[in-house]
Amino acid sequence: MTPLPEIAPRRENFPDAETLAEALATKVATALTEGIKARGRASILLSGGSTPKRFFAALSRRPLDWSNVGVSLVDERWVPPTSDRSNGALVKENLLAGPAAAATLVPLYVRAENIEDGLRQVTKNLGNLPRPFDAVILGMGNDGHTASFFPGGDNLTAALDPATQGELIPMRAPGAGEPRVTFTLARLLETRNLILHIQGQEKADTLKRALGSGAVSDMPVRAVLRQTDPAPVIYWCP
Repeated sequence: MTPLPEIAPRRENFPDAETLAEALATKVATALTEGIKARGRASILLSGGSTPKRFFAALSRRPLDWSNVGVSLVDERWVPPTSDRSNGALVKENLLAGPAAAATLVPLYVRAENIEDGLRQVTKNLGNLPRPFDAVILGMGNDGHTASFFPGGDNLTAALDPATQGELIPMRAPGAGEPRVTFTLARLLETRNLILHIQGQEKADTLKRALGSGAVSDMPVRAVLRQTDPAPVIYWCP
């Protein structure tokens, strides 16, 4: 496999997914421990998909005060937790096991007629998560989306605008499948650690394109990659 190109954001390359998962789990566990020590409680936002499953399992085994950890998601499909498309269900099954079951999961989905009706309650529920977040873990699609910042998304401009008020915004896009809810970029950047977790040569090729010149609207992950405060760190393996 060809390694990632020389890029502006700092990167950590690993030989395989297991090694990456263990290293990322150690990094995040350290951040959560520091958050608990400083404030009494810590918080983390996670991404769904198949890529982070090993990381979730590795993190769940880390010995820390899980009862003082709040967990939520960077985005969510607007589906109930019984759906196999639910990011919240994925996190609950793969992370909140053993000692980590003591952590508090704050879902981004509540039973409501639609996203717009449910956002007020979800936002209220998120109020108990301490800020800044101790870590935000993002993924990336081969179309250049991250969180639910999809090319062609109906609320993409507002989601990326630093002046947008509020934490969450609905997103509907041709490549998104179900309607979604996502944290805005401004709120995701309120973190002590901003990490992009990707695997495989196809993602490396997508990343190379995203790091080139071009409009953020074409590859919204560019909005994250071009940040300097906090600067993202990329965790990658073949």
